[in-house]
Amino acid sequence: MAGLGIGLIGTGYMGKCHALAWNNVASIFGDVERPRLVTLAEVNADLAAKKAGELGFAKSTGNWRDLLSDPSIDVISVTTPNAFHAEMAIEALEAGKHVWCEKPMAPALADAIRMRDAAARSGKVAAMGYNYIQNPMIRHMRRLIDEGAIGSVNHVRVEMDEDFMADSSQPFYWKSEATSGYGALDDFAVHPLSLLFALLGHVDAVVTDMVKPYETRPLAAGGSRAVENHDIASVLLRLKGGVSAALMANRSAWGRKGRIAVQIFGSAGSILFDQERMNEFQLYQASGRPEEQGFRTILAAPHHKPYDRFIPAPGHGLGFNDLKVIECRELVAAISGEKAHLIGFDDGLRIERSVHAMAQSFAEKRWVTIED
Repeated sequence: MAGLGIGLIGTGYMGKCHALAWNNVASIFGDVERPRLVTLAEVNADLAAKKAGELGFAKSTGNWRDLLSDPSIDVISVTTPNAFHAEMAIEALEAGKHVWCEKPMAPALADAIRMRDAAARSGKVAAMGYNYIQNPMIRHMRRLIDEGAIGSVNHVRVEMDEDFMADSSQPFYWKSEATSGYGALDDFAVHPLSLLFALLGHVDAVVTDMVKPYETRPLAAGGSRAVENHDIASVLLRLKGGVSAALMANRSAWGRKGRIAVQIFGSAGSILFDQERMNEFQLYQASGRPEEQGFRTILAAPHHKPYDRFIPAPGHGLGFNDLKVIECRELVAAISGEKAHLIGFDDGLRIERSVHAMAQSFAEKRWVTIED
C-alpha cells in the first residue's frame, strides 16, 4: 500500500516542523507506510522551488490552490499565518483532503465554526497542531491524575512565557495586527489551554485582564504603528467539575524562551511541569512518613511510550520537533480509522470559544461562561 500523499502550505517555523515530521514518521515508528511528499506551496514559485528542494517535496507551486485538485494528495498541512487558516482548511476539506492545521483555528470565531462544520460535512480527519499534548511526560501526568495518584484535583496554574515580543525596538509585524487575533490569548495561550484540556478537560467560565506593554512599535521604513492586540493576558478559570485554575500568558517576558509551567494540586499530592525542562516532571505524594516526603523527579524513559521509538535509554531527552513526529503518527492513525490522541476541530473549536470568552470578559469586565 502506498503511503499518504502530502501537500504542505507554508514553510516558516511550523511549516518546517511539519515537513520534518512527514519526513521522519515512518523511520521513527516503523509501522506506517512512508508518506509521499508530493507538493509544497509558498507565496511565490521561486521560494516554493527552493523550499521543496530543501524539504524533500517532489513538486512546488506558488499557488496553494494547485494542491486542491491534485488526486495524488491525501493530506494538506496548513502552516500559514493565522488569518489564512480558515480559507485554506475549509477549501482543502471541501476538496476531499484530510487537514492538519496549525493552531489557532482562526482569529474570528465565525471562521472557526465554519472550519468545524466543514470538517463534519467532509468526513475527513481534521486535526489541530497542538503538539505539546504529545509529550510522553504530559501523557503520564494524565495517567497519574486518572489513577488518583494525587487525589482529587482542586487547583491548576499554567503560565506560558516567551520573550520574542519583549524588545520594544522590534519592528511591527503581523503578530501585532488585529487581523491575527487578540495577541497572547489566541496566538499563544491556546497551547496551555490544550494542556488543560488534555489533562483535565475543557474550561467552563473565565474572567480576564490583558495588557499592552508597548502601545506602538517602529516600522522598518521609519515611523511607528499602534500595536493592535495584547501581549500579556491573565485569566482566572473554572474547569469542568468545578476545578479552579489560573492562566498567565506573556509574549514579552525577557529571559523566557519556551516556558509552559504547569502546577496541578490535589487532595493527596501535586505535579509540577515546565516545558523548558520537557523531559521531566515533579511528583509530590502526601503518603509515607513526613520525614521522607518531598518532590521527586520523574525522568522521561523508554517505558513512557512512545519515547522508546526515539531513544532506547532514559536521560537523553526528546525535543520539540520530536513531539511533532508523534503528532504526525497520531494523525496517520486517525486517517487509518484507529483511535488517536489528537485535538480535532470539535475540541479545537471549544478552545477557540474559551479564547473568545476571555476576550469578551476583558471587554465587559465580568465572568463569562463558555457556551457549546
